[in-house]
Amino acid sequence: MNDDPKAAARTAAFAARKAAHAEAATKTAPANAHLLAAIGPGQGRIVSGYMPIRTELSPLPAMEALHADGARLCVPVIIGKGQPLRFREWTPGCTLVDGPFGARIPEHGDWLIPDTLIVPLVAFDARLNRLGYGGGFYDRTLEGLRASAATRAIGFAYAAQELPQVPLEPTDQPLDTLVTENGALAPAAASD
Repeated sequence: MNDDPKAAARTAAFAARKAAHAEAATKTAPANAHLLAAIGPGQGRIVSGYMPIRTELSPLPAMEALHADGARLCVPVIIGKGQPLRFREWTPGCTLVDGPFGARIPEHGDWLIPDTLIVPLVAFDARLNRLGYGGGFYDRTLEGLRASAATRAIGFAYAAQELPQVPLEPTDQPLDTLVTENGALAPAAASD
């Protein structure tokens, strides 16, 4: 029996994400349209997206549209264990190289500080708590970014990745919005 609630939640969420990803052709376009609506105009913005791995929902159509609308785009780069992420500028068609965990990262580009992050995840709940892969990279990063500037974190996932409740730790950073193929979600109020 597994005593780690996060590990058990990840196992269930990975299975749900894999099943949803099998239907990605019908979910990616509406999810990206909802994502663009949640982010708003790109001009003058710095937005972090991500290069999808495994069965993650792809934000690449939204990233390309934001770039065309005048936003600067970047993607996360893992610098080392226990470190916050850094963000390297990404443009459509830039040269990518292999990064940690199988994510592709730009070979060259400026280091940017995003005002909005499109955040991948394994699972989420109605309060917009996020379950990641377990390294704490986004939690550390969001904590640092939010301490110095207004920073939005928009989770991007299949609706099937929702759990009744995500197990939490004191260091976990909540999302501001979550977008699925069904639309954008604001955090649900805490129940008494």
